[in-house]
Amino acid sequence: MQSHDVEIAVVGAGIVGIATAYYLAVHHKRSRLLIIDEAQPMTLTSAQSGENYRNWWPHPTMTAFTDYSIGLMESIARKTGNRLHMTRRGYLLCTRDANPEALLRQLYFGYCAHPESAIRIHNQTGHANYQVPESANWELAPSGVDVLRGKSLIGRFFPYIDPSIATILHIRRAGDISGQQLGQYMLEEIRGAGGAFRRARVTNVKKGSAFTLEVEVNGQRETVNADIIVNAAGPFVSRLASMLGEKLPIMTVLQQKMAFPDRQRAISRQMPFAIDLDGQTIAWTDEERDALAGDASIAKFLEPMPGNMHCRPDGGDRGQWIKLGWAYNSTPTEPTREPELDANFPEIVLRAASRMLPRLKWYIGSIPRERSHYGGYYTMTAENWPLVGPSNTPGVFLAAALSGYGTMSACAVGDICARSIAGAPSPDFARLLSLTRYQRQDLMAELKQTTSRGLL
Repeated sequence: MQSHDVEIAVVGAGIVGIATAYYLAVHHKRSRLLIIDEAQPMTLTSAQSGENYRNWWPHPTMTAFTDYSIGLMESIARKTGNRLHMTRRGYLLCTRDANPEALLRQLYFGYCAHPESAIRIHNQTGHANYQVPESANWELAPSGVDVLRGKSLIGRFFPYIDPSIATILHIRRAGDISGQQLGQYMLEEIRGAGGAFRRARVTNVKKGSAFTLEVEVNGQRETVNADIIVNAAGPFVSRLASMLGEKLPIMTVLQQKMAFPDRQRAISRQMPFAIDLDGQTIAWTDEERDALAGDASIAKFLEPMPGNMHCRPDGGDRGQWIKLGWAYNSTPTEPTREPELDANFPEIVLRAASRMLPRLKWYIGSIPRERSHYGGYYTMTAENWPLVGPSNTPGVFLAAALSGYGTMSACAVGDICARSIAGAPSPDFARLLSLTRYQRQDLMAELKQTTSRGLL
């Protein structure tokens, strides 16, 4: 049986595992490092990423965390001539509520470190300093948040958005990147620093003076001996933890997305990532309602649905495709390598999106055949915060539970996890992202009462 000896074994070759290996190998000079995954890098959950980023969260800890990650991405963008294809037109959080007091409280709480400079309120008579997101250049974009209040004001700047929208929160430090390019760049740097990738399936882990990972490679058994393990196994993080006798406070929920070419130019290519915050009951025709009611498996789509349906252009100003997503599923499930998708999802999400973007109604019943329907797992804690840092097993570290925000937070998670392993100082907020936060009864009580978890 072949055996490999390394200092650090990173289990999981998604963007988070790669980012952790990158900061360990490149920034902390840990060259005896091996990334292990049964699939090629960036081919499971990371391949299904919406590739969006934002620093909007209804809690200052998560705002600081994503701000930190965006700063690290910006550093790589500068270093590589923007190989990441980083853009920044922002996020539009849209609601029909003209006085969304709870939403504004969340906004001020999330940005409480500097609310006076970060949040700008605009109405019909006071919008002269509002900067329209015409350019996608991230270095030219403003920071903070612009709050647009009033239907006529919103219609002036975003005429393609339904006139029922009465308030928009325009998050400015937000946009999209190429997660695949970020991952490829990091892999090149890891290999240049002496690290390696091994395609293998971990079947068991034994703890002695070091860890012995039993792996399977093309039907052959091998072992990897490592002093340290990083559990970055994505949706399979709990499975790896169970091999070490641990149970993590994590669940996996399958979510889906859809993309198709917008040949009708239903939305502007300059539209920021737009989210309909409001719940809705889909506007079926009477005939459609009768048909749905007769099928128990899809009758649920007649009921009120949650908010946070989202849409954005894909492929830049000269592109044609658009992406739609809606994380309405809330049922935990055991993850698989090839999840079964709901064939009804494309029509469901399109109808929901057409309420906020009415011109999308052109595609109802005639979605282009070239559409891409895909899905991946949101691996998450109940509060939707990540788990980064030491596990309960000495020598094992977590880089996990990044439901729907793995690409945007990978740099921060990788950096913080690497600092924890190397014994280097971490940002103050990092201590609340590890398992130790569950010892803070005040914090957990606060998060349990929070109505929004930042889930998109």
